[in-house]
Amino acid sequence: MSRKVTVIMRSKDSAWVIGQALSGLFSQARKDFELLVVDSGSRDATLDIVSRFPCQLIRIDAGAYFPGVVLNRAIREAQGDIIVFQNSDVVPLTPQALDRLLEPIERAEADATFARQLPRPEAHTWVRRDYEVAFPEQGAPPPWMTYSLPFAAMTREAWLKQPFYEDAWGSEDTEWGHRARGHGLRVRYVSDAWVMHSHNYTLKQLYGRRFIEGEADAFIREEPASLTGLARKLGASWARDAVAHIRARDAAGLALSVPRRLVYHWAYWKGHQWGEQRLRSGNADASVGQRVVLRRQ
Repeated sequence: MSRKVTVIMRSKDSAWVIGQALSGLFSQARKDFELLVVDSGSRDATLDIVSRFPCQLIRIDAGAYFPGVVLNRAIREAQGDIIVFQNSDVVPLTPQALDRLLEPIERAEADATFARQLPRPEAHTWVRRDYEVAFPEQGAPPPWMTYSLPFAAMTREAWLKQPFYEDAWGSEDTEWGHRARGHGLRVRYVSDAWVMHSHNYTLKQLYGRRFIEGEADAFIREEPASLTGLARKLGASWARDAVAHIRARDAAGLALSVPRRLVYHWAYWKGHQWGEQRLRSGNADASVGQRVVLRRQ
């Protein structure tokens, strides 16, 4: 007998894409799943679109949204033995995407899985390059890609053994995958479970995103970040970007690559510094990442 599956989808002002995400989900070959949609204060047509699909809706205030807290709450309310995560801006690309994501778990070969994410048609050149590295067509992802929630699954037993952390605002999936290794949990990358997902961040949005990733990494790895390391990463990433943009004949993207990568790495370093400060002081105020994101969006 197959195990019961619950899909958890988090949303906020996702009207531009959530219809595609839900249509893709309900077009899957597998139909026997429960859907929980957790909405954090949408002010556009998101909830109207969600109402067209069979689901349980959990509504929370925008200010109460904290990723780890919300995920743990939703899983507690879920009925499934297997929990699937699908972001509201993630579109499954084949009718078999969900089945393929779940196969290693149902065969008892993995405790958690995550899918291959392909960038949107309008994705910038540097975004395409980053996704090719993070989600390869074949083989294992890079060591820093420990888990990725936009389209992922885990057993309830794995979650009970290791709930999502609630110390920082962001990178809850990376932290979960990083910690899973120490708990003996088997995390599998499924390269033939295809979904579409990417973002063309503005510099302001990129700063907010990378700040919270830096803050979270200070908690996850507890390793110091240095300006020397920042400079080294900046140079290496810009060189890779330059090659990608030249091959793509993307002159405009090449011109923007230096300021973009400077923001990318500077924001991460600033966030990491803040995280290190919190660790040293024992400061329990974990809301700074959220404030940065909200302020810069």
